[in-house]
Parts: sequence; C-alpha cells; structure tokens
Amino acid sequence: MLGQTNGITANAIAPGYVNTEMVAAMPKEALDKIIERVPMRRLAEVHEIARAALFLAAEEAGFMTGVVLPINGGLRLY
Repeated sequence: MLGQTNGITANAIAPGYVNTEMVAAMPKEALDKIIERVPMRRLAEVHEIARAALFLAAEEAGFMTGVVLPINGGLRLY
C-alpha cells in the first residue's frame, strides 16, 4: 500500500470490442455475431475508451483505486 500514501492509484480499463481498423478487418459474419451479443447492439468507439482513461486520470477519480472499469456495452468478457 505504499502507493496510496504517495497519492498513487492503480485502476484499469477493460474494454470490450472497439470500433478500430483491426476489428473492422474481421469477417462481417463474425462481427455481426459479436454485435448481436452486445446488449447495446454496437461496438465501443475509441473516444469512449479515451474518456474513461481521462476520468481515471482526473482529480474526480482520486479516491478510486483497485477498480477495473468494464466498458463493453454490457458484454462480459471473461
């Protein structure tokens, strides 16, 4: 717990499928099946993941530590 006494927090982002070139290169049938399993029926956008990272780096998240933030549209990937 040395980090906590020095103001260091440790958090993580656990993204689901994100609309990137790599994901777009997947066969359409496979991508459609993935999207069908996501309750929000879409992929995450890069800016949505970036905003979560900005939040975790901001003072507003200063009392958060040990958190894994799932950003997956409701799809659990484990």
